[in-house]
Amino acid sequence: MTATKIDDELMGAIHDAFNAQDVEKIGSFFAEDGVFSTARGPHPYGERYVGPDAIKKYLAWRFGQISDMSWQHVYRYTCGNRAVSYWVVTGAAKSGEKMEYYGCDLYTFNDDGKIAYKDTFWKTVEK
Repeated sequence: MTATKIDDELMGAIHDAFNAQDVEKIGSFFAEDGVFSTARGPHPYGERYVGPDAIKKYLAWRFGQISDMSWQHVYRYTCGNRAVSYWVVTGAAKSGEKMEYYGCDLYTFNDDGKIAYKDTFWKTVEK
């Protein structure tokens, strides 16, 4: 069991930081060896960024590509050192891609209440 309580208040703060595109705040939630595994990338797991600095650099780039990217949270729950967040992400990329995807994040937290692993999944619309 984790020493720091993982609860809806913490999850709300994380979600608020993502919606504000506050990369510094987002980085502060990750452990020094924390991993962010993206929904897209060249590998079956997407792409993995390790540590707050790498995660912040990636997110700064991503938010630069989709400046209006935002998440509407449908539900979230916590259990011990794990959490799930289910959401709809929207935005319009510089490339012209229009985003409206249902997805989820699976979180694992360390004993200090920092994100040890965040794995992102979303549905892809095929036309």
